[in-house]
Amino acid sequence: MIPEAWPWWVVGFLLVLDIAIRITAIIIIPRNRRPTSAMAWLLAIFFIPFVGVFLFLLIGNPRLPRARRRKQDQINEYIKETSENLHFGTLRPNAPEWFDALVQMNQNMGALPLSGDNGARLISEYQESLDAMADAIRRAETYVHVEFYILQSDAATDNFFRALEEVAARGVSVRVLLDHWANRWKPRYKKTIARLDAMGAEWHLMLPVQPLKGRMQRPDLRNHRKLLVVDGRVGFLGSQNVTDSTYNLPKNIKRGLHWVDLMVRVDGPVVASVNAVFLADWYSETGEVLSDLDITKVETGTGDLDCQVVPSGPGFETENNLRLFLGLLYAAKRKIMIVSPYFVPDEALLIAVSAACDRGVAVELFVSEEGDQAVVYHAQRSYYEALLKAGVRIWMYRQPYILHTKSLTIDEETAVIGSSNMDMRSFGLNLEVSMLVRGAEFVAGMRAVEDRYRALSRELTLEEWMQQPLRSTVLDNLARLTSALQ
Repeated sequence: MIPEAWPWWVVGFLLVLDIAIRITAIIIIPRNRRPTSAMAWLLAIFFIPFVGVFLFLLIGNPRLPRARRRKQDQINEYIKETSENLHFGTLRPNAPEWFDALVQMNQNMGALPLSGDNGARLISEYQESLDAMADAIRRAETYVHVEFYILQSDAATDNFFRALEEVAARGVSVRVLLDHWANRWKPRYKKTIARLDAMGAEWHLMLPVQPLKGRMQRPDLRNHRKLLVVDGRVGFLGSQNVTDSTYNLPKNIKRGLHWVDLMVRVDGPVVASVNAVFLADWYSETGEVLSDLDITKVETGTGDLDCQVVPSGPGFETENNLRLFLGLLYAAKRKIMIVSPYFVPDEALLIAVSAACDRGVAVELFVSEEGDQAVVYHAQRSYYEALLKAGVRIWMYRQPYILHTKSLTIDEETAVIGSSNMDMRSFGLNLEVSMLVRGAEFVAGMRAVEDRYRALSRELTLEEWMQQPLRSTVLDNLARLTSALQ
């Protein structure tokens, strides 16, 4: 309601401004944006014009700032040039034609080359993973590269940090990257930074939001990668952060929540590719080129797996991780297993999953029974009816555990493991890293992990789902709409 005391010219100005905002939004917002995202932003601006415009100006640009984009272009060129020297190892014979095409597509979009003769060991126990990384660090001779979305010094990670302290004390270079926003407001941040300083580690924040220092971008962009490289010989990547399984958050501790993750230890030529991702992120944050490190010197691994590292994020022209997932979903002939704590698909991904079911492919989705992020949890739930009707079997990992693993396996010899969820945030806003693996023995290991997850889950049926109360449906649909605001 317009106050009667307002002069007519104020009312007229506000009406003209309102119309101008709507017309401008129709012109600007849909350009180079997903239809679902554009529609969500237009609805927000049309229903709440001034608030909608403010939010759009704050988080409506999914791209990195111009200076960082220039750096990312240089990084992509670096990866392209480096890739010419990273075709290592003997590849497994008789690769399907679609697999070779998928690998080439990945490389065209900015991924590292496919390398052979790699070893990989899956680690599904939370503390075992932290201790395995600590053991690898203690064997370091030259350098340790640490890059994690969340990095916290606590009782669970003390062994990891003590390993860093020990190698730093004998002259090993310790370089650390951690996401600014994900750590700055978390418990133990100051203690963690103080411990890094005390050991002499060189550390930097990723994607810092520090406007007073001239460092600013969309505040909800995240570097979500989790990786570790030791001397270019051993690497780790996957879904797990370096923190206690409760993340040390009082709300999680109160609810008894614990995270369940999956990491992979790799050796062989693929470690050079993991290292290239770290070096690229290091340059992006520091402007420093670590030219004294020759990542083209590699060793043959303990296995014969073919592996390709696929970085993704807003610095790339395309959504590399989404296209990788789509390619695999369309290639599957018998079985698809998806493990994703936050499964909020765009239209293309939802169609790919449904089409697989229509082809007679057995599709199973593993999610958590309980959510730790309300909006994402409800947005994910909004897709359950469509998935169940398409024929997807949905397994809900029982509370109080949050199944945080991110993986995709198809048929008998192809898998992806990494940091990327299957949601619109991971596709468009997060910097992620995924590893494509070809090898029946690796997929067999993944199947064993999936079997354990299934044994600890309950199956959601369509009959049960259709009994959801109306209030839950309303919340789910509202969350689905907000998830598209990118």
